[in-house]
Amino acid sequence: MSAPISATLIPGDGIGPEIVDATLAAFDALGVSFNWDIQQAGLAGVKAAGDPLPPAVLDSIRRTRLALKGPLETPSGGGYRSSNVRLREEFKLYANVRPAKTMIPGGRFDNIDLMVYRENLEGLYMGYEHYIPMDGDPEAIAIATGVNTRQGSHRLLQYAFEHAIANGRKKIAVVHKANIMKALTGIFLDEARKMYKEKYEGKIEMQEVIIDACCMKLVINPWQFDCLVTTNLFGDILSDLVAGLIGGLGMAPGANIGQDAAIFEAVHGSAPDIAGKGIANPVALMLAAAMMLDHLKMHDKATRLRTSILDTFNVDNVRTGDLGGKANCKEFTAALVSRIRNG
Repeated sequence: MSAPISATLIPGDGIGPEIVDATLAAFDALGVSFNWDIQQAGLAGVKAAGDPLPPAVLDSIRRTRLALKGPLETPSGGGYRSSNVRLREEFKLYANVRPAKTMIPGGRFDNIDLMVYRENLEGLYMGYEHYIPMDGDPEAIAIATGVNTRQGSHRLLQYAFEHAIANGRKKIAVVHKANIMKALTGIFLDEARKMYKEKYEGKIEMQEVIIDACCMKLVINPWQFDCLVTTNLFGDILSDLVAGLIGGLGMAPGANIGQDAAIFEAVHGSAPDIAGKGIANPVALMLAAAMMLDHLKMHDKATRLRTSILDTFNVDNVRTGDLGGKANCKEFTAALVSRIRNG
């Protein structure tokens, strides 16, 4: 067996520790050895160190340049800022990659195989917000400023084109709102057009689609799309929409890719309402783990993990409750581990 791979492990909040344990069991069955540096963040970080993103977490990822992360709780409205956003900013994780592929046939939508590439650092998620007082109300007017740069657009678009072509994809749709936000999303569309003409024309087909029309088309005929590349806010919305086509966020993994680090995670939240009940679906994080294995060039292990999940669902008919089954998290994990080991 090869030497263990150093990586940071963030169990996270809510159901995080449960689905992380399940994913580690899958890694063990695959014979993949990691030297995990376990760190706490989110609400667990606040409880352990008084900080939702303690310095020890950042130091660990700087050292390992690789992390697997459970969901982190972020309060709505007030409270501390999202640790997920802070991690992306700290390590300049500019590309958010979210595949959506049907794993259980027979649903409302079948044979879905989509890839969403989302710009991760710019747009309206930069947090440039403030209030303007008026008539005695200190928060009478709320203002947010979105920022997209040509450099940031170029970086994400280049990654998307290269990744799509390397993975045999045929089409990539550039999703925008340049008809209304002519500067903010126009710069993204303009950079896509230039890049496609200079480098990628003839290698992959490029489409252009306005965000609202894209949402409509995705729920009427998602098969007309192959890959979608877009700005931060639109990418967040679209990635959840396409997750709905394949059974929900419990089936949705995500990768955050930067020049010097990569963080892999389940797209869903911490689900505190079911934490500790043992009924969580660990598949989203397991699929993120498969993306992590692909990132490490362990393509055979990644394929084996995905195939084993498919067989556990569709041959063994073992599924968690959110997918119409009766298995709890541990029962599903045991069935998957058996599949990995025995084929």
